[in-house]
Amino acid sequence: MLLQAQAPLQRAAQTITPEDIRRRIGIIADDSMRGRDTPSPELDKVAQYIAAEYKRLGLKPGGDRGTFIQRYALDRVKIDGDSSAAFVHGGPGATLKYAKDFIFVDNMFESGDYAGELVLVSGPLSGATADTAGLAGKMIILTTPRLRGADRDRVFAWRPAGVVFLSNAPDSIWTQVAARFNRPQMRDPGRIVGGPLALVIRSSAVGPVLTALGGDYASAQTATTFSVKPVGGAQLHVHARIQPAEKNSAPNVVGILEGSDPTLKNEYVVFSAHMDHVGVAGPRGSGGCRAQGADSICNGADDDGSGTVAVVEIADAFARLDPRPKRSVIFLNVSGEEKGLWGSEYFTNHPAVPITNIVADLNIDMVGRNWRDTIVAIGKEHSDLGATLNRVGAAHPELNMQPIDDIWPDENFYFRSDHYNFARKGVPILFFFNGTHADYHQVSDSPDKIDAEKEARIAQLIFYLGVDVANAAERPKWNPDSYKRIVVGN
Repeated sequence: MLLQAQAPLQRAAQTITPEDIRRRIGIIADDSMRGRDTPSPELDKVAQYIAAEYKRLGLKPGGDRGTFIQRYALDRVKIDGDSSAAFVHGGPGATLKYAKDFIFVDNMFESGDYAGELVLVSGPLSGATADTAGLAGKMIILTTPRLRGADRDRVFAWRPAGVVFLSNAPDSIWTQVAARFNRPQMRDPGRIVGGPLALVIRSSAVGPVLTALGGDYASAQTATTFSVKPVGGAQLHVHARIQPAEKNSAPNVVGILEGSDPTLKNEYVVFSAHMDHVGVAGPRGSGGCRAQGADSICNGADDDGSGTVAVVEIADAFARLDPRPKRSVIFLNVSGEEKGLWGSEYFTNHPAVPITNIVADLNIDMVGRNWRDTIVAIGKEHSDLGATLNRVGAAHPELNMQPIDDIWPDENFYFRSDHYNFARKGVPILFFFNGTHADYHQVSDSPDKIDAEKEARIAQLIFYLGVDVANAAERPKWNPDSYKRIVVGN
């Protein structure tokens, strides 16, 4: 009976073949796809190819308006420096000129006038107290050089009118930075336009005013306890002006296989991979990719053509299962990974199903090169998915594929591919990765170098893992310490 139950599963797994992998990578990593930059017409062609495959397999569309494609905006905007200015009212006061005295930290604001009382915030932001209740509508000067992760979320939750950083950069560095920010820039598609205005002001331009008003910025930089101090009743007014330069968008592809259990089909296992790469090598290289002789196409066969076709192959295998798994399955091909995990961030913020109903993300990024009998599964230690993978791997010795732990902990790969956007939302993940190589982000990462036979065995292993997770009585569980560090502390 056990052999009879296993036979349909094995037949489905064996549809994942080296020949299909080689053929599909040859399509999406061909020179004609010009490196699948985000955004580009060629990236859209790849998305349409994958969408057509999912339609052929009978999957349900999970994209926009009943299609397999989910699009996110990639608008370019330009700071209108001639019309932007800032003024400090109070004490000796100051008139600040854009680019000469201040710049905006990003372009995620709307044109408008922003004003508020200047307040100096010092000490560890994680030690913030009830003092923050009075920061709404204020212009807060921070002693930290930048905001990331939990600190950024914490400060934005205070609802200040603006966030001010001070800079002691020499003229040569300041001029370079200001020139870069003055060019048309793409907006971060994972963030909502609006919220506090963020700017950097040169200390030489505003320092005398702060000193005259009793703002001891030097002492604040070494503070060890959280503190909020008004700066002598001074006000900062900013005329912030921005204008559109170009409208664009990029695709994700979302296909859904509905589960067979009346209850568990409302939970989802995600297989993900990024279909973009870095495009065509420019004079300085694109994403570090440099032309070699007449070859300027950064094909991205391993990064991440290999993961992309693995997801499509796994979708094909799942579509052949009868009966279908108990839980539903999402096959997700994202873009913008090379630019900053854009597509996966957008999907996890605008998921096809409630994010709390996603029980696991199995992310595949670079699985077509290096060792023939092992595959690194980053994140094994953070949830019981690691133990499940070990058990599934041991149950399939015919694959000759050993899943191993992260062997590059110092490289922080856990935070560098699309699974991380799922993890930070509380979804347990595994990240399948064979490591980099000399062809990484080079024109030599070409289809002919893919070990399709090895990749087929990896994809079969991930397929078996996905089936196990999709049929398990319980959803995967985080290691509590990992959850506290990765999800709560994010």
